[in-house]
Amino acid sequence: MNKTINQVAQYGTRFERIIGNDIQNIEINFIRAYDFLPELAMHFGSYIVKKSFVRHTATENGIENGISFHFYNIFEDDSQTSDKRNIKKSNETPYVRVFPVAISQKIPFTKNTQITHLSVAIRADYLKTFLREDAEHFQFLFDSSNNFLIEEIMTDDILRTVNDIVKQEQPSTLKSYHYRIKAMELLFYLFQSLSKREKSVHQKLSENDIKSIYNVRDKIVSSLNQPNSIAALKQLAGMNELKMRKIFTQIFGMGIYEYYQHLRMKEAARLLRDEKLSVSEVGYQMGFENLSHFTRVFEKHIGKKPKKYSSEFM
Repeated sequence: MNKTINQVAQYGTRFERIIGNDIQNIEINFIRAYDFLPELAMHFGSYIVKKSFVRHTATENGIENGISFHFYNIFEDDSQTSDKRNIKKSNETPYVRVFPVAISQKIPFTKNTQITHLSVAIRADYLKTFLREDAEHFQFLFDSSNNFLIEEIMTDDILRTVNDIVKQEQPSTLKSYHYRIKAMELLFYLFQSLSKREKSVHQKLSENDIKSIYNVRDKIVSSLNQPNSIAALKQLAGMNELKMRKIFTQIFGMGIYEYYQHLRMKEAARLLRDEKLSVSEVGYQMGFENLSHFTRVFEKHIGKKPKKYSSEFM
């Protein structure tokens, strides 16, 4: 508990603004915050969830007309906890959510899991000065009347940059300059990824729309070795197929089946890289009967044939 008290003392009101009343539900391994107000702020940390709860993101952080970029499960933290509970790392694929600072998002946290997290908040007009002529491709971000939410799967460049920020030693000089540049580097790689999305009209989303589409996403994630039928997903969403597909693509940047295949190949890559399974074992585990088909799909989504990818981690 002393660790939590020390963190509150160190960051004071800034910390309380970040965590709010949720502090009673978490144990903090570490947290760091860097403010470059009024344009930019960044904080990151690692938490142990003591009690399952739904986190409501803060709507006031000193940045007017700001955009939040919340990165989850994006680095490993081997810190020791203060007790001997059976703490599990979150099994969710690393992802980033983008939404207006002024509109709180609900993010479920599960008891006895370890959450790692990095957030960047940036003033919309300040971001525009960097995007310049490319800002028109992301116009929905700058429409203050738009209740937008988008989610992106992490790229290797994003993951590498996050780990640079979190794990490298703080520079002895020009620390603020360093972290401001790293925050913008992180956003650069994110916008590189977002720029590959197909252009679409971003409709205003209700809380129920968002909840329904995340139910669909969770159902897809729970069964990566076998696709769900559109009929089953439509029933789960409680909306017609056209609306479901439009909102899903708006939030996740790809269609339902493409998203399923992408996550499927991300999991295949993890099994090759971390579990050291053979290509055939992974292919069959992910539901492929034809290994040539598995190889083609893997190369499309990961950029390399599975055998070559696997050999890089031997």
